[in-house]
Amino acid sequence: MSITRRKFLGWLGAAGVGTTVGSSVRAATGGQFKGYPGSKGVLFDNTRCIGCRRCEEGCNRVNELPAPDRRFDDLSVLEERRRTTAKAYTVVNKYPRESMPGSPLFRKMQCNHCLEPACASACFVHAFTKTETGAVVYDPTVCVGCRYCMIACPFEIPTYEYDSAFSPRVMKCTMCYPLIVKGKLPGCVASCPVEALTFGERDQLLKIARERIRQFPDRYVDHVYGEYEMGGTNWLYLSAVPFHEIGMREDLGTTPAPALTKGALSAVPIVVGLWPVLLTGIYAMTRRKEKIASDEQAQAVKAALARAAEESEQRMRAAREQAEKDKQAAIEREVKKALEEAAQEQAEQAEQSDGETGSEESTAPTEEDS
Repeated sequence: MSITRRKFLGWLGAAGVGTTVGSSVRAATGGQFKGYPGSKGVLFDNTRCIGCRRCEEGCNRVNELPAPDRRFDDLSVLEERRRTTAKAYTVVNKYPRESMPGSPLFRKMQCNHCLEPACASACFVHAFTKTETGAVVYDPTVCVGCRYCMIACPFEIPTYEYDSAFSPRVMKCTMCYPLIVKGKLPGCVASCPVEALTFGERDQLLKIARERIRQFPDRYVDHVYGEYEMGGTNWLYLSAVPFHEIGMREDLGTTPAPALTKGALSAVPIVVGLWPVLLTGIYAMTRRKEKIASDEQAQAVKAALARAAEESEQRMRAAREQAEKDKQAAIEREVKKALEEAAQEQAEQAEQSDGETGSEESTAPTEEDS
């Protein structure tokens, strides 16, 4: 039965959960799993890969992932050593070849879809499932964000949506599970222009790989990577050079991840029982820390808004005072100007009046004249 995170966290600390988790882990590690009959897989041949990044583009398109910072036809990114991210389920890296300078090899990275996945064995809520198709899929509705899957994976593939604040997920390649259940090719396989990727039943892919090695012994290392590593994977590799030269681990052995933890888990079942309780406590403390941070942020925003309002009011008050001063000064200037003009006009009128009076006196007849 599928449960939500809220429901799960509501009863995670119950004793019954601890018992169930402990027994399910022991049952899951009871013996080595050889894989589902007829399960699918992909064979990658690095002698054919040309580093065109078409597989990255196909994966991005099919899974509706965000566009990359640099276009897929920008091959300068191959000069960098990259890994998968929450926004890129697969990446191609370039490796120099000492025996053939100028002819580098390329390796495609993605989830290897182990026969017995370490991510699934580490997940006590069963967010990861090994399907009969061979694909390892993920259910975000039950994931509690513990990220033990990321620690457990020997290939360092699962990534986390750290930039998603409300519903972060663990992100990884699913072998395009929605497509292969419909009989279609994974996006990367369908996009490869040189058939460096071959999709089919795992058993048939192993036969194809061994036949290529038999026909061209000088071209390939005599080993199919993924046939036995960590108990076997559904993603297989052929290489022209030792696998460590293209950044792949050769120290994993053939024991599947669940078998490696079987003894420890059965010897201390109480640890398994207390695991969910511990994670619940961590989750509660994290939530409390987030709430405190949120409250502090809200207080800081409130204080900032109050300061901004006060500063704005002070500026408005200063502007009004300055405007009043400017207005008063303007009025005084106009009054002064008007008074000066009036005084000047009076002076001119007075001069004109004095002139007219003097003229009348000079033209008036005197007694001597009469």
